[in-house]
Amino acid sequence: MPGRPHSATHISPAGTADAILDVAERLAQTRGFNGFSYADIATELGITKASLHYHFRTKADLGARLMARYSAAFSVALNGIAAAQPPGRKRLDQYVELYSGVLRGDRMCLCGMLAAEYTTLPEPMRQEIRGFFDLNEEWLARMAEEAREAGELAFEGPAQAVGRLILGSLEGAMLVARSFSDVSRFEATAARLLDELIPARVPGQAGTP
Repeated sequence: MPGRPHSATHISPAGTADAILDVAERLAQTRGFNGFSYADIATELGITKASLHYHFRTKADLGARLMARYSAAFSVALNGIAAAQPPGRKRLDQYVELYSGVLRGDRMCLCGMLAAEYTTLPEPMRQEIRGFFDLNEEWLARMAEEAREAGELAFEGPAQAVGRLILGSLEGAMLVARSFSDVSRFEATAARLLDELIPARVPGQAGTP
């Protein structure tokens, strides 16, 4: 569970790297990447800083690995939504739920959190941030375009612009909701965005071409 301290006696050598990444992810999502040190991770896991450096030579190495893992996990989640949900609003609602779940755990989107520290991060981490946002924008654009072609959603302009708008709006809404410790603010904003941006149209409904 998030926030539960680990003990070195409960971590196998093979699992130490994953345990380090788990703690680093939570700290980065709650404090930012510059808000924690190797000493914080070592204390929580009950290991030495030398052990941390054995697995991740520098904090920059840790950050790049952390973000690559986060993006990979997010990609798996996106593929699952695309495969399980029909085109249209339901896919986008499931996408929003990924963010809502993070907020309910008192965390922020990792890459959204680190984007605020972008200029202070090493280039490999900056590349991972851009890659994460590219992944999400492209997925959102593809889902929106497929739904438009199926006649289930209607919007004007290129789907790429829709993807960028949704991503940017949700990341910003997370920050505001976190300031108020109120997930419902985020959910209401996200629902309103989708309602107004890409309203569903039912074939044969009055006013539908």
